[in-house]
Amino acid sequence: MKNIDKLIRKAEELQANGLVTRQIADELNVSRETATWLLTRSKKEEASPAPKDISVNWSSIGKSSFRLRHISIALCDMVVETLEKTDQDVEMVVGIGLSGVPLASLMADEMGSELSVYHAYNEHEDDENTRGAFSRNFGSIKGKSCVIVDDVITTGRTVSDVVTDLRLAGAKPVAIAVLVDKSGSEEIAEVPVQSLVSIVRVD
Repeated sequence: MKNIDKLIRKAEELQANGLVTRQIADELNVSRETATWLLTRSKKEEASPAPKDISVNWSSIGKSSFRLRHISIALCDMVVETLEKTDQDVEMVVGIGLSGVPLASLMADEMGSELSVYHAYNEHEDDENTRGAFSRNFGSIKGKSCVIVDDVITTGRTVSDVVTDLRLAGAKPVAIAVLVDKSGSEEIAEVPVQSLVSIVRVD
């Protein structure tokens, strides 16, 4: 219960700082349903049952560039192993902002590839048609074979949006690399997923 109380306090702190539910969910590496539950739990006299979710805290990796580099090398190794089966190359590594960018940057360096950054839009969090955009400050994705990098897959929605937007821009997504996959996906939108850790709930 102590960890739940810490998550509730952190969610409330993030909300007080102006973050919307989707941003809070991304920051805490939980689903939007869980973020909503955390934000409303302390306001209710009777607590509703908790959603089935797992919070991921990888700050022990994120605070060390040494650890990030070695994790990135491991992710590169997994991506290369996947792409060797289909004889594909990597021309671009796409980091999903915010947490996927440090990993993507290190992976692009390791693979000798260009770097792109995808910003997921959060202004209209209830609009299912709102996705995101690629930053103009980084490499152009058009015509490139791309590896998508993020920290955690919760539902797969954001990664699926990136796959769609890459294809619409004339790029070819060839692999997805993440630290933790909470969705249990081997593929998202027909793109193979490689994760250091895959979490599967057994009920």
